[in-house]
Amino acid sequence: MQSRLRVQGHPIQPMLVTFPLGLFVSATVFDLSDVVGGPAFLGEVGYWTGVAALFAAAMTMVAGMVDLWDVPVDRTRRTAIAFNLVNAAMAGLFLVTCLVRAHSPQRGATVAILLTELVALVAGGVGVRLGARLMRQFDTGRAETGSLDALAGSTVEVARPRP
Repeated sequence: MQSRLRVQGHPIQPMLVTFPLGLFVSATVFDLSDVVGGPAFLGEVGYWTGVAALFAAAMTMVAGMVDLWDVPVDRTRRTAIAFNLVNAAMAGLFLVTCLVRAHSPQRGATVAILLTELVALVAGGVGVRLGARLMRQFDTGRAETGSLDALAGSTVEVARPRP
């Protein structure tokens, strides 16, 4: 089973997942700093980092849905659906925190918002485990190249479904 969206034979979605996850973690760190008494602007930086993470998560979810079209109905499909649902749940919790903060003047974090973000990051950790399992299932029997020469002439490919 190959992913439809690939760069040099590697699926794009696992590469994209790192962006929202990293941004969500960064937003939580900024909000933690705001809650424990850091400068007020850290809360606003946390808010905008969360907004950027939501856009990155949306792009990642689109790539996940494209890949899901060709996944056979078996354990791999169940894992892929669980992976996408867990990541959507994480993004949904961050969306709620961003919507709550959108109407406040300084967009600072509160303890309740920070706890919601921490729960979302726990869900993200589950998503990482599911993603690792999914990659093992997707790439069974595929040989990895160990050299940087594989990056020379990188192109983005969109695989055509087999008839």
